[in-house]
Amino acid sequence: MVKLVGKEVGPVGYGLMGLTWRRNPINQEGAFEAMRSALSNGAVFWNGGEIYGTAERNSLHLLNEYFTKYPEDADKVLLSIKGGCAPGELRPDGSKENIQRSIDECLKHLSPVKKSLDLFECARVDTNVPIEDTISYIDEYVKAGKLGGISLSEVSAKTIRKAAAVAKISAVEVELSLWSTQIFENGIAEACAELGIPIVAYSPLGRGFLTGEYRKWEDIPKDSNLHMFPRYSKENFDQNLVLLHQVEEIAKKKGVTAPQIALGWVLAHNGKPGMPEIIPIPGATRASRIEENTQPAQLSDAEFDELNGILSKFEAAGGRYAPQMSHHLEL
Repeated sequence: MVKLVGKEVGPVGYGLMGLTWRRNPINQEGAFEAMRSALSNGAVFWNGGEIYGTAERNSLHLLNEYFTKYPEDADKVLLSIKGGCAPGELRPDGSKENIQRSIDECLKHLSPVKKSLDLFECARVDTNVPIEDTISYIDEYVKAGKLGGISLSEVSAKTIRKAAAVAKISAVEVELSLWSTQIFENGIAEACAELGIPIVAYSPLGRGFLTGEYRKWEDIPKDSNLHMFPRYSKENFDQNLVLLHQVEEIAKKKGVTAPQIALGWVLAHNGKPGMPEIIPIPGATRASRIEENTQPAQLSDAEFDELNGILSKFEAAGGRYAPQMSHHLEL
């Protein structure tokens, strides 16, 4: 079990992004069903964001509505919330004024059902403000008892070390999946292991690619946000599908599903020499998918090695993000 801010939350958490940040957000009844399913299946670590949706309707509004209807669940859930962007934009703003605005608004949206946040993180690093300053502004809320801890998102190993020199860092959120393994090569996993910081792995199913829901490019709805990501482009799709087919072969032999193998691979790093603790946060909008995700495959050493052997010969086609969105990654 992974511990975050002193609470056991493992092995699998739940990402709320898909409930509010999509072109056709799921309705409240459907969202509540998904959230109840996550909690009943042991996914008590929930990851949302002020930026997941609009200023008028985002994760915080949905969480308030949920906890108002189910007040008994408020203390069961450990919340990690992303913010720190300029109001109404996805532009990072790590200034004191904006950090205070962002955290205060998150707390206001959750009040009175939640009186504090467990974790807060800036979605991206603001290159115009030293990370040490931004962290010190967030840490004021930790010292005041309004935050349980500080998390980082999509940062470099260098930034992790700088931030950790200012205040305790409770988690680092990064993309990690079978087709996004960069943290094992760029020093992020190493830095987190050295500093004892757990990693929160977002998109552990490759934004749905590793679920097998899309068998050909034409299966992706025309209005889907997935068209923003190069790995889902028409020219890259078939090359990336090769990895899914190989994962499905292993899943078939083991009697589980491809998503369960993909999540099992992420979790199999826990306990390995030189590795930090990792908790994946798959997102889903259907209870059946959540039940599947919260039962990851237990991989043997041989199966883990087989997957790593596949990855050694596979290179995902296309970047993780479009060029205009990539300049804020791993800063």
